[in-house]
Formats: sequence, structure tokens, C-alpha cells
Amino acid sequence: MSTDGEPHIVAIGGGGFVPNGRNGVTPGPLVRYALDLTGQDRPRVCFLATALGDSTEAVARFYAAFAGVDAEVTHLALFPMPNHEDPAAHLLAQDFVYVSGGSVANLLALWRLHGLADVFAEAWRSGVVLCGQSAGALCWHVGGTTDSFGPELRPLTDGLGLLPYACGVHYDSDEQRRPLLQRLVAEGTLPDAYAADEAVGLHYVGTEFVQAVTYVAGQGAYQIGADAAGGVKETRIEPRLLASFDEVVR
Repeated sequence: MSTDGEPHIVAIGGGGFVPNGRNGVTPGPLVRYALDLTGQDRPRVCFLATALGDSTEAVARFYAAFAGVDAEVTHLALFPMPNHEDPAAHLLAQDFVYVSGGSVANLLALWRLHGLADVFAEAWRSGVVLCGQSAGALCWHVGGTTDSFGPELRPLTDGLGLLPYACGVHYDSDEQRRPLLQRLVAEGTLPDAYAADEAVGLHYVGTEFVQAVTYVAGQGAYQIGADAAGGVKETRIEPRLLASFDEVVR
């Protein structure tokens, strides 16, 4: 749980984990920033790869990535059946939950099927820090844009809605993302949005956006709002620069 008792979400546009120079990855500055929000010396960390079909390879990579972090690391899988007798109790006992990228549409369907949507809301309200990238960032919002249905992006409008905004991920690396998100906000299909370039995280306390963070100078975050003329206004948000990639992996 976060020691300040506040609900925290860190939604990462991309780049949550970084290469460690030893043929593996390590939690990058954005994940470590989110992990620090727990305020725990040895936080209880749970990983969900639902969006990747609970890929055993992804789960193994996560455990390997956290091998050098002083944390109590577990994962919650739903395939072929939940790997914990009481998934709700397991999630509520965590300090930090990280959700992988992948198919956000499939993730949401499975979470709802297993009754986890309400559990995540309870965990968030109780101070479990929620974090993830791509699908693991979109899911906490009202919606956004997704490639869950194919290479051509489509609207996602049925996110968990813990945050009353739409979300844009991979905003500078996928040329479809910006124009589609702007159109969906302009026409009212999605509410006003926050978006993140690669290597940028969006930090919310409760439902309030408090800051963007990055470990790569020049990357940006954005607020996208509908205007009175049926269009949108996009405002760049300069992220706070964290420790560099090299400082984290040393």
C-alpha cells in the first residue's frame, strides 16, 4: 500500500522496462518511480500478463527483471485457471500491481469475467499502487485507442474508468495514435484525454493528473480537450526528468 494512503496510478506510454546489458531487462526509471510511491522498503509486487494470455515467457521475464530488486514478487494468472485460490484477496494484499501490454480488449473481458474489475477499484481506493504500460496503462481509463482488433487502430470505450479520461499510449511511435485520439475526443466518443510518448509516465493521485515523468529528454505528455468549435486543443506537458537509463542499470 502507498504510505500516504492516497490512490496512485502511473500509466506508461511505453518503456517501463529497459535492457540491463546482460541479455535481460530491469525495471526502468518509470517503474521504479511508481514502485517508490509505495513507500515500502520491501514492497509486495504482483505482475499480471493477462493482456498476453498469461504468457509464461512474459511472467518469467518479469521475475528475472525483479531479481535484483528487494521486493516480494508474485504474479496473478487466469489461464488455464487462477493460480491463486482467492485472486481478490491476493490483489488486495499487494503494495504494487504492474500490468503488461498486449490486448487491452481481451484483458478487460477476462478481468470482468473473473470479477476483478471491482477488485481493482477496491485495491486502488485502498492505496495499492497501480501501474502498467500500453494495455496496462489504457485499462485504468475510460478508453483510448487500441490495436486489440487488428493493425488498424480502433476506439476503446469500455475501460475500467477509475480515471475519468481517455488515454493515449505510444503517442510518438505509432502514427495512427494522435489523429485517431484527437478525432474521438473531438466527436465526443471519448472524454478529454492525456497521452504519453514512449518513455513517459502519467501519474495520477486519485482522479487528478499530477505530473508526467520521463527518463529521456525531449519526450512529452499531452492534454487533449474538445473545443467549442467541434475540434480539439492539444497542450504539451513537459515531463519531469528522472534518473537516466544508464544510472538505473549500473
